[in-house]
Amino acid sequence: MATCGSLCCDGGFDKDGVSTTRTIESCLPLPLPVEILEDIVPKAKDFAILHGAGMRYRTNYDPDSLQLAPFFLLPSAFPRREFERVVKLQSIVNILMHRIAHDYQFLKDALEKTIKVDDFTRRLWDIYTTVREEGVSQLISLGMFRCDYFYSVPSQIAQQVEINTIASSFGALAARISVMHRYVLGELRKPELLGHLPENDALAGLCGGMIAAWDAYGCPKAVILFVVEDVTYNICDQRFHEYEIRRQRPDIHVIRRNLTQISQQGCLTSDKRLIIDGDEIAVVYFRAGYEPGQYHSEAEWEARLTVERSKAIKSPSIHYHLAGTKKVQQEIARPGVLNKFLSDSEAKLVSQLFTGLYTLDMSPEGDQAVQMAMENPERFVLKPQREGGGNNVYGQEIRTVLEKIKDSQEREAYILMDRIRPPIQQNYLIRAHEPVKLVEVVSELGIFGTILGTAKDIQFSKFAGHMLRTKLSSVNEGGVAAGLGALDSVFLFD
Repeated sequence: MATCGSLCCDGGFDKDGVSTTRTIESCLPLPLPVEILEDIVPKAKDFAILHGAGMRYRTNYDPDSLQLAPFFLLPSAFPRREFERVVKLQSIVNILMHRIAHDYQFLKDALEKTIKVDDFTRRLWDIYTTVREEGVSQLISLGMFRCDYFYSVPSQIAQQVEINTIASSFGALAARISVMHRYVLGELRKPELLGHLPENDALAGLCGGMIAAWDAYGCPKAVILFVVEDVTYNICDQRFHEYEIRRQRPDIHVIRRNLTQISQQGCLTSDKRLIIDGDEIAVVYFRAGYEPGQYHSEAEWEARLTVERSKAIKSPSIHYHLAGTKKVQQEIARPGVLNKFLSDSEAKLVSQLFTGLYTLDMSPEGDQAVQMAMENPERFVLKPQREGGGNNVYGQEIRTVLEKIKDSQEREAYILMDRIRPPIQQNYLIRAHEPVKLVEVVSELGIFGTILGTAKDIQFSKFAGHMLRTKLSSVNEGGVAAGLGALDSVFLFD
């Protein structure tokens, strides 16, 4: 049974800022006997791939084949108290992000320096201001958010890593890995442990949000558009969203296009309806468009502007996208800011989710943050305004980067965050074409939420499921699609 190890809640830092040992017990005593491991691993692999936990090969792409998505053999431990706390708060976090996204002055003040030094954020801002000045054609926005958390050993609470407002992925595969872990525990003849695995309806919850937006659009013949990458490696997670929409509502059709195709095939009618290959678009779900490499030319930027000008309900709308930037999240954490958007009691609860977030603006406050990071880089994470994994800067590399930009406005493209110190546990990592390994890992919990409404009228704000990504304790980033982590599910302990 998973519990905190003797050192778990004593975790701290040594004089050099490096975390001291923190451990947490796995759901089962490890290592497993060899004969049990040899029996259960092939069963788990078969269950996973036959239930769709697959991805396309990055190194040798083939549209006719899949490889096993990386996963952990056993569910990983997470404190029940903190899991239930962040689940309960998700509907409030949804509303917070919704209100921030609809506050032009707050976004302008938060991003005015960033857009001078970060060209990608500036291009997004230009789209936002263009549409705002022309007059917004669709007042309804659909939020499909994911808030990511580590359980912090020093503070003994879950602390927020980031809020994702665009392309929040793995709702489908997370639900399938949770089912696989139920199967694995059953095969290991541990049915008494199944009550520690929370139900996970992330796929149904996220797709329910898109269906509600389609209904709100009010055109029975209109379709849902998935904006996808030029080449989709995480195909199972995306396709299962399409299939779930069809399962819930056989009358709704989904089409897939990348930004280049939208630029070639899309147009607006005189009343701002978005038409692609003859189909009217009711809802646009962005699974791409969150990083510069997906905009190859001005054509893709024009495609994004065309979508934003349209009457289609976007997830995210451009103001939701901007609300999810790292700089805005840092500004939200400033004392008193939450009280502008939430009641005092709600603000107090949400503020407890934050770890330290610091501006790197060209100001005395920014200078102090630079000095802190230079003196003790192991305590911090340096974050640019990017999504998709693999972009953050850690450890001694922080000092190297800041040495180059500390006296330049270029530093205003970044924020600084306290590094959260999660507990370490053991689990078996399973990857295609590699032997199973017992490794030390840390886990990051993702909480999904959906919200639909206008600036003044919110139709609903809901918790929509969860996911767990787990990575080796020795690596910094943990994105599964980026090849840096593996799928997992939650084992709750008291």
